[in-house]
Amino acid sequence: MLKFQNKIALVTGSGTGIGKAIATKFIENGASVIILGRREGPLKEAATELEGKIPQGTNATVRIFAGVDVADETAMNNMFDALKNDNITVDYIINNAGVSGPVTCFANSPLDEFKSTIGIHLTGTFWGSVQALKVMKEGGKIITISTFFTEERPLEQRPYRFRSPYTASQGAKNRLAECMSWELTEKKIISIATNPGPVHSDRIYKTVYPKAASEFMRVSGFEDLTPVQVEEAKDDLLECILADGIDKEGIAKTAEKLANGRDVAKLTEVYTRLLEQIQKLAGKIQNNTSHMIADQEFLKQAQVAESVLNLCDDKIAEILNGKVIPGDRVFYPVKPHIGTATPGVHQQDFTGKTVAFTVDATDKADAERVEVLASHVEKNGGKVVCFISQSTPTELQEYISGKFHTHFLDLKNPEDVQRWLNTAKTKLGDILAVVHITGKLPEVGNLTELTRAGWEELIAKFITTPATVAQRALEHFVPGGDKDPRLYKDATGRIMIIGPDLPIGRKTTGIQRAQVEVFRGALRPFTTTVNQELSDVLKSKVRMFTIFPGTVTGAEPNNEKIVDALNFLVSDSAVSSAEVTFCVDESR
Repeated sequence: MLKFQNKIALVTGSGTGIGKAIATKFIENGASVIILGRREGPLKEAATELEGKIPQGTNATVRIFAGVDVADETAMNNMFDALKNDNITVDYIINNAGVSGPVTCFANSPLDEFKSTIGIHLTGTFWGSVQALKVMKEGGKIITISTFFTEERPLEQRPYRFRSPYTASQGAKNRLAECMSWELTEKKIISIATNPGPVHSDRIYKTVYPKAASEFMRVSGFEDLTPVQVEEAKDDLLECILADGIDKEGIAKTAEKLANGRDVAKLTEVYTRLLEQIQKLAGKIQNNTSHMIADQEFLKQAQVAESVLNLCDDKIAEILNGKVIPGDRVFYPVKPHIGTATPGVHQQDFTGKTVAFTVDATDKADAERVEVLASHVEKNGGKVVCFISQSTPTELQEYISGKFHTHFLDLKNPEDVQRWLNTAKTKLGDILAVVHITGKLPEVGNLTELTRAGWEELIAKFITTPATVAQRALEHFVPGGDKDPRLYKDATGRIMIIGPDLPIGRKTTGIQRAQVEVFRGALRPFTTTVNQELSDVLKSKVRMFTIFPGTVTGAEPNNEKIVDALNFLVSDSAVSSAEVTFCVDESR
C-alpha cells in the first residue's frame, strides 16, 4: 500500500511550479489531490498530467477548483463549503500560493500592490487554514510554505531589498504557523512551516531577479534615461528576454511606443543596452546567491515537494508540530538588526523641531505612552502634533486631545496622512520625526476563530497602516522621491513604529505571546528591508526604526526606555546603527 493511499491533499497555487510538483508527489504516493488557482488553463493541464500518474490499483482522484484566488474570501468559502457538502475530509492542507509582489524600493511600491501581496501570502494562508477546519479531522496537517529569507536565526533579521511586502508577509507567516499549532492543539491538528529557500522556477529567473536588476538600474541611472523612463520601459523590456537571447523586434516596438518625440532608432539602441545590462546584473545576483550555498545549487521543485510529504508523515509531524523548518541552505552574512536597549546619547534639544505622532491606540496605556513621549518633546523645546485614528476609542481620543494639538483622521488613507503631514509642516515647521503607535493587540480569543473582517482589522492595524504612515512619511521627507530616487541622497528624516506590546502578567499564555508575534513577525523584516534600501541603495540619512515594548516574561513595559530610544533614533548616531528594531524592555 502506498504511503498516502486513501488520503486527500489540498494544495493552493497548484497549477504550475512548486504547487504542481507537490500535487504530483502526493499522486505518486497514492493520495487524491485537490488543486486550485486563479487560471483555469494551467489547472486543466496539470490535472491531465496528474491523472496520468495515478498508480494502478488506487482510487485516487484529481479535483479542480479554478478561478480561486486565496485572497478572495468568497471563493475560498465556496470551495470549502462545496467540499463539506460532498462529505470530503481533507487530510493535508498545503499553503503554497504566492506571488512575487512589487519588486521595487518601498518608497516606490504602490500601496495597493503592497496590500495585495499581504492579502495573498498572509491572509490567503490564514483564511485558507481557518476554512480548512470545516473539512479536517484529528490528525490533519497544515503545512505552510514560506521563506527564511527574512530570518537567519531567531530575532536576527535578513533584509531582502526591493521586497518589503514579501518580507513582511513571510515573516508573519512563519509566526502564524507557530501560533496555529498552539491554537489547534485541542483539535489535534498539526501546523508546520517550511522555508525551502531559492528554488529553480520561472518566477525567480524571469521575474524576481530581472525586476531586481531593473530596479537597481532605475535607482542608479542608465545613460540619459531618467528613473521614470527606466520604470516605464522595464516591464515591456523584461518581456523581451528569451531563453536564447533577446527579442530585438520587441525592443524596437517598445521604443516606438515610448519614444514621445525621441529618435526611435537611438532609443532602441539604448533600450537594448539597458536590457543587456539588466540581464547581466540579474545573472550576477543569481550567481552571488548560489555561491552562498554549499553545493551552489538551488533546490529542485521535486525536492521541495519531497520535503513537504515528509512533513506530512505522522511521526515526523508530531515531532515538528509548531516548528519553522529552516530548509533554506543559503548562508547569508547578516548584521544583528535586532537590539535591546538603544545606545545612550546626550539629551536631545527639540527646539525648532516638530514631532508628529500617528496613533491607533487600543487602551489607556497606549494613550499614556503618547503622553509620556509627546510631553518629553515639548519639555525639551519641540512642538507636537497628534494624528489620531478615527478607530481609536472615543475616551482615548479625548484623553490625548485634551493635552496636545490633535487631529482625527483615517490613518488607512494615504491621502489623508499626506495632507495632514504637509499641513503640520506649514503651521508648525519642519517635521523631525513621525512616530506611529500601533496600540496593543486587542483580546481576540483565538486568531483561528476570528471572522474574516476581524482578521483584516488586525492586518490593517499592525501591518498595512504602519506601512501607509511610513510611506507617506518618506514622501514627506523626500517629496517626489518615489519617482526620482536620486532625491534621497543625503536626505534626512526619522520614522519610528512602536508596538505591538507583548502581553503583560505572570499568567500570560503561550497562545497570547504567539498571537502578538504574528504581527511583530511582519514588522521586523519590513523594517530591516526598508532601512537597507534607504541606506545602501538610496544613500539617504532617512531611517525607519521599530520599538517592541514588553518582555517574554510578561513584565510591565517602561515608557522611559522608549523615551531613551526616541532620543537616540533622532540623533546623528542612529544613521550608522546596524540595529533597527529594539526590544527595549528585554535584557537578553
